[in-house]
Amino acid sequence: MLNYQKYKHVPVLDYKERQWPNKEIQKAPIWCSVDLRDGNQALIEPMVVEEKLEFFNLLVKLGFKEIEIGFPSASQLEYDFLRTLVDRKMIPDDVRVQILCQCRQHLIDKSFEAIKGIKNVVFHIYNSTSTLQRDVVFHMNREEIKQIAIEGTRMVKEGAKNFDGNLWLEYSPESFTGTEMDFALEVCEAVKEVWQPTVERPIIFNLPATVEMNTPNVYADQIEWMSSHFTEREKIILSIHPHNDRGCGVAATELALLAGAERVEGTLFGNGERTGNVDILNVAYNMFSQGINPELNIENVNEIIEVTERCTKMGVPPRHPYAGKLVFTAFSGSHQDAISKGMQALHERNSAIWEVPYLPIDPSDVGREYEPLVRINSQSGKGGVAFVLEQYYGFKLPKEMHKELADKIQAMSETQGEVSPEQIMDTFRNMYIDAKEPLHFRKARIEDISDDQGKYDTKVILTYTDHGEERVIEGFGNGPIDAVKHGLCRQSGFHTKLTMYHEHALTLGSDSQAASYIELVNSDTGASAYGVGISSNINRSSFRAIFSALNRLFYPEA
Repeated sequence: MLNYQKYKHVPVLDYKERQWPNKEIQKAPIWCSVDLRDGNQALIEPMVVEEKLEFFNLLVKLGFKEIEIGFPSASQLEYDFLRTLVDRKMIPDDVRVQILCQCRQHLIDKSFEAIKGIKNVVFHIYNSTSTLQRDVVFHMNREEIKQIAIEGTRMVKEGAKNFDGNLWLEYSPESFTGTEMDFALEVCEAVKEVWQPTVERPIIFNLPATVEMNTPNVYADQIEWMSSHFTEREKIILSIHPHNDRGCGVAATELALLAGAERVEGTLFGNGERTGNVDILNVAYNMFSQGINPELNIENVNEIIEVTERCTKMGVPPRHPYAGKLVFTAFSGSHQDAISKGMQALHERNSAIWEVPYLPIDPSDVGREYEPLVRINSQSGKGGVAFVLEQYYGFKLPKEMHKELADKIQAMSETQGEVSPEQIMDTFRNMYIDAKEPLHFRKARIEDISDDQGKYDTKVILTYTDHGEERVIEGFGNGPIDAVKHGLCRQSGFHTKLTMYHEHALTLGSDSQAASYIELVNSDTGASAYGVGISSNINRSSFRAIFSALNRLFYPEA
């Protein structure tokens, strides 16, 4: 039995004044990528300099204006990486490079040495403030912990006097979610008093869920409480840095944005210590799906995946929101049917608004247009098979035909598992299009006899082979299809009724092929069969469909 009694309930904040539940996210926050620091330190194989450079270029391309690049005072590799960015002039003028540093003089001095020549810098200092870490790690009281933050701020302020660039301070009370709110506020206010920010040069207070300890609404309460109790709020950028220990990083971020957060630190695909940091892409795509500009260039998720997987040597899970290979794929028959009907309705209505069941966004908007929406296995239904034929090959099967073909594919899937689009097309071709024997259509000549005052307006002279023997017959009817059917019935003994006929172009353009679908019923037995024909000539495709149906109806074993 799970020993749940060894864990204590983390208390919630008594904050009845909360306003965030009545708010909506209306714009993107300031995004700060920490892939090159927080994300990199969590990798089994940390990135080397050239991999970091490639990843940095990706982040710039995606539109990040704030990028934390590492801890240059703590690692020679990270120091060299930062200087490489400077020496190669790879940092755009509109990008703030963020560095992390502990509140120690020699580390702060080393950091200022590392950032020489950079135009815009966020100097990020931190110290842990939680009750647990004060007790078991630092053995310090609240006043001693606060003094660490104050002294660190003074050191950075002194070092900034000799820095030629534009430097902003960021302070994080690390393990904020385990800190008493009044103490977190006290420490931040003390840091602000030393730094003396302005509206033009605000201070960034970053309130991290270093360890996610409670439900997302509690984090939102903590963020709103801090936001509403800060003095000189207009001189502060309120930042969050959520982790994902409870699997709620995205939810905690979205609720914190409602609660007043203006800036989000996170990583692509949520890489980070333990269960990871918040996935910035997930949050950004969520905004996009609600009609909000995410302020990031994330329209090509495949490229983002490719660079990230190569540099981090970590894969993106197939069910990862928006980016996973299977997230826009339906196996369920009911889902496939709904998607198919939704796509058809979208096309027919010519709507500018995306509304398709089970697809919160248009896959093509994120570069996924060449991947299957519907894949066929033993759980799939008849609508899914028809959808695949239409999406991949242009065949718009009449509903009457769906079940017969789907039953055949279902039997295949129960034996082999997933059935590919190519296999579905091959089966469709074998069942219908290639049903050309023993009756094989060869050619036809159509004559208009509407002026002859007769019963019919069309005459067809039909040439075909029956078990290899050529035959030529005449047929009369109201249209070419009717004439061929009557001719075969009268002269060849095939007593049938035509009960279904559909046709459409397979592709656009003057050289397009036509597809025809026909159902014939044996007038003597009541048995029926479908036939399909294709040709660049609509009459010829119809005649081939008739012969396909005849072969399947009268010679099913051929």
